[in-house]
Amino acid sequence: MNYTQLFIKFALGVLTLIFQINVFGKSNLAPTTALDQLQNYVLGGIIGGVIYNADVSVLQFLLVLVVWTLVVFILKFAREHSNLVRKVIDGDPIQVIKNGKVLVRNCLSAGISANELMFKLRSQGIYSVEKVKNCIFEKNGQLTVIRNDETNVRFPVINDGQVNQDVLELMHKDEDWITQEVKKAGFNNVSDVFLADFNDGKLSFTGYQK
Repeated sequence: MNYTQLFIKFALGVLTLIFQINVFGKSNLAPTTALDQLQNYVLGGIIGGVIYNADVSVLQFLLVLVVWTLVVFILKFAREHSNLVRKVIDGDPIQVIKNGKVLVRNCLSAGISANELMFKLRSQGIYSVEKVKNCIFEKNGQLTVIRNDETNVRFPVINDGQVNQDVLELMHKDEDWITQEVKKAGFNNVSDVFLADFNDGKLSFTGYQK
């Protein structure tokens, strides 16, 4: 075995990992999306599966790392600027309980069993679905629960310049309403808003820094 080549490959793999973390953000250190998980799995497979393969040269290994980094960059850029791409990559949060009633079809679609649903509810101190106003099965597999005695919506109405249609539906509002609120806050378009959340009956906006 050529230990010099092995060391060079290992060093390139580590440097690529550090580069991706610093350039693309540190979300893959605590993955919350499918893309973060995929980035970790593929890069780990590339590094672990190739560095010990003597048939793959250092140049070939470097080329694979560069290609994968470009793929991740394109996917992250597209995900941040397109609702459609975001839905394809990450999927949508799924409502599994509404007004104290379990939405069985949605549970089956999300792949969550009755036992798992109740376990997750019990971990939040809830022992009856009748006490739940809304329950969302998030993209990272966690549950976000709004109880009957709560009035706040715990989801951003706008994130990354994109309107969250599911939240508007939960609030019984439409896109014309949020557009008017955005303009009242001094923004020209929804795309100018980095984050908008709803708390105690009020919308708070955070715009992109120019």
